[in-house]
Amino acid sequence: MAHEIDYKVYGNEMQFVEIQLDPGESVIAEAGAMMYMDDGISMQTIFGDGSDSGGGGLGSKLLSAGKRLITGESLFMTVFTNKGPGRRQESFAAPYPGKIIPINLQEYDGKIICQKDAFLCAAKGVSVGIDFKRKLGVGLFGGEGFIMQKLEGDGWTFIHAGGTIHERQLASGELLRVDTGCLVALTKTVKYDIEMVKGIKSVFFGGEGLFFATLRGPGTVWLQSLPFNRLADRILSLGGNSGRKEEGSLLGTLGNLIDGD
Repeated sequence: MAHEIDYKVYGNEMQFVEIQLDPGESVIAEAGAMMYMDDGISMQTIFGDGSDSGGGGLGSKLLSAGKRLITGESLFMTVFTNKGPGRRQESFAAPYPGKIIPINLQEYDGKIICQKDAFLCAAKGVSVGIDFKRKLGVGLFGGEGFIMQKLEGDGWTFIHAGGTIHERQLASGELLRVDTGCLVALTKTVKYDIEMVKGIKSVFFGGEGLFFATLRGPGTVWLQSLPFNRLADRILSLGGNSGRKEEGSLLGTLGNLIDGD
């Protein structure tokens, strides 16, 4: 059983979530996600996610933590526990512009699947693992969507995504094709795979990548309008150009000519 926590999300584009912990309650989070915490909250670094509640030996804990390496995350997670006499607040901030999505796992049959870097924090007792796919296409060509995390349990979990978030309900058999980077999360009833873009011209001149995710309902999917990799690529492409450059205008080019560039 996951700890029962209360929360409040603050902000618009640069959000953070404040978790309210009763005495003895705990929340787990990725390293570096903490924003602030009240006096009386203790912080402990653990292997894995602590969902085994102390059960299992060292081998099982190492296996649980080792799986996190596959998703590119740290071997360790941080547990924040309220050891004070009254209610205390603990907050976690989003790493880049976007939205924090609160999800009660009880409403989705105890499991959702999300992008490997989407998880922010959760009530202690929620298990954070990886979702394997046996299909060769998903294994080799998934891009951002290849290695997915699975969040299991009966408590609140919080994931983060970039830009605007769109929650879409898929009917039974309904098919949706999505850019792999724009897929944030999906419920366990949604079947997903990776499909190659058809047509040689689309592959080389389409500008949308070689592969996209195919999602087939029934179930719920969450999509993001601005994947972080897309934002980073745009910043890097603009950062390599020095001088006075204004997008959508010839002023930058003329200015560089005047400067002798």
